[in-house]
Amino acid sequence: MQDVDILRQLSDEKNAAVKGGLYHQTQIKLSFNSNRIEGSRLSEEQTRYIFETNTVGVTDGETANVDDIIETVNHFACFDYLLVNAEKPLSECIIKEFHRLLKQGTRQSRLSWFNVGEYKSRPNMVGNAETTPPNRVAEKMSVLLGEYNALEKPTVADIITFHVRFENIHPFQDGNGRVGRLIMFKECLKYGICPFIIGHEHKLYYYRGLKEYNHEQGVLTDTCLPAQDEYAKLVRYFME
Repeated sequence: MQDVDILRQLSDEKNAAVKGGLYHQTQIKLSFNSNRIEGSRLSEEQTRYIFETNTVGVTDGETANVDDIIETVNHFACFDYLLVNAEKPLSECIIKEFHRLLKQGTRQSRLSWFNVGEYKSRPNMVGNAETTPPNRVAEKMSVLLGEYNALEKPTVADIITFHVRFENIHPFQDGNGRVGRLIMFKECLKYGICPFIIGHEHKLYYYRGLKEYNHEQGVLTDTCLPAQDEYAKLVRYFME
């Protein structure tokens, strides 16, 4: 995959409004899986219907959560923003804009303390694990970004490690997982690495991998690399 410019393909298809191509499929699969990991009840077909028709498809007797719909549409906007900014150095500004785009218009965004597009104002936890307290988030994020951006050419292992450290900080009140996975996709594109979409069916392995990464990296790596192989197959289908 080294000689395949995935970013250019995605950007060209986006700008030309190509239907059914790599960009189209990536938007649907990334939004569906990343939102589903976080509890969205929308199906992949409903996600596809929203992307393709800007309407919501439900059957008789079925309901759809409004925030699930809003965050699906918002995730499409996040991915478009990602493509435009993929080659820029990763920064707090880009990360905060991912959060703002993802959470705008949601019920949470109407809470005065939620801080859409800004770091959290209240402590939060991941499962039973404590995260960085609000008054130290800016400092921790500055250190994390400084160390990461000092790398000459990050590898996929470096990008995964950044993701773990980002999730351990948990800088936002909510939406950290989706923002973190968007960052990984962006950084893979920036450095010519085939990106990946973690399937919702691997959620438990993904969460376990994040939890155990500091003393056992294999579980998370073994979740991400097969996902990379799957995306590479999709790329080959459209680009070779």
